Amino acid sequence: MARRLLLFLMTEAMEGAEFCFPLLLNSSCKKPEPPRSITLLLYIVLSVISLLTVTLNLLVIISISHFRQLHTPTNLLLLSLAVSDFLVGSLLIPVEILMTATCWMLGDMMCALYYMLPVIIITSSVANMVLISVDRYMAICDPLHYPTKVTLKVGTVYVLLCWSYSSINSVFLLYDNLKQPGRYNSCNGECVVSISGTADLVVGFILPITVIVVLYTRVFMVAVSQARAMKSHVASGSVKHLKIVKVKRSEMKAAKTLSILIVVFLMCYSPYYCVSLSGQDILIGSSTEAFMIFLMYFNSCLNPIIYALFYPWFKKATRIIVTFKILQSNSSEANIL
Repeated sequence: MARRLLLFLMTEAMEGAEFCFPLLLNSSCKKPEPPRSITLLLYIVLSVISLLTVTLNLLVIISISHFRQLHTPTNLLLLSLAVSDFLVGSLLIPVEILMTATCWMLGDMMCALYYMLPVIIITSSVANMVLISVDRYMAICDPLHYPTKVTLKVGTVYVLLCWSYSSINSVFLLYDNLKQPGRYNSCNGECVVSISGTADLVVGFILPITVIVVLYTRVFMVAVSQARAMKSHVASGSVKHLKIVKVKRSEMKAAKTLSILIVVFLMCYSPYYCVSLSGQDILIGSSTEAFMIFLMYFNSCLNPIIYALFYPWFKKATRIIVTFKILQSNSSEANIL
């Protein structure tokens, strides 16, 4: 009698619920419930952030790629960062929204392969921040040799190495998931992977942040000594010295702007990696990690806003682009700086 009652209750529960795979009732996940008003509002906000991220970073990509005056090693690094931010807005945020609202229907292997994409993009963002710190260190601490050591060709090589490293790192972090797809799924229709918290913390956060902090500490120590030297150059009134002072001021202004970029980056990425400090593996795809993931993604929207606030060339380039003057002949030779 008790067994019949249990079977009856199970049958009633299955009939009342919708499953991702109705033919696999014993192993299928239940379909997500229709979004409530608060959840729907959250989806709208994330969609707006996604659209804004795509638009702003596309402006950065077009600006640096099109205008010849912006073809510098530093801007090449900003271009690489803008590409990763553009991919966040155009691919990662929309897919994350869909994954929270629908079942995963593409299979376990495609799930593991998909999560290689955010790992590659996020790792490349971190690596780009490290390269930006190295670039500012060279420009401030070794200004005489900077133009010869840091060229467009060298910058291109380092950007390619950055993306290659990010791809290799994604395979390393997701190796168990690629070897045995679906091992962390609790039911069919779910897409969950696990990354070793310790490995991701060391490779993706501790080492890069250590390099960034050390380099920028050195940069600002040199900046203090240069500021004192600038005062003496200005007091002497030498034209030659004034020219040197002007160059150093432009480099220091760039260093200050990029330091703001890095501080905002740390604020957005630190909560995610703080979970790893507890010694637990990060379960990507779970609802508990959603806020930290989207906070990292939101950084991709903030970066071009920082450019707009502190880089006059971005404002000028955007004005030319939105007014379609970029379609005119020789627009790439426009005076942006």
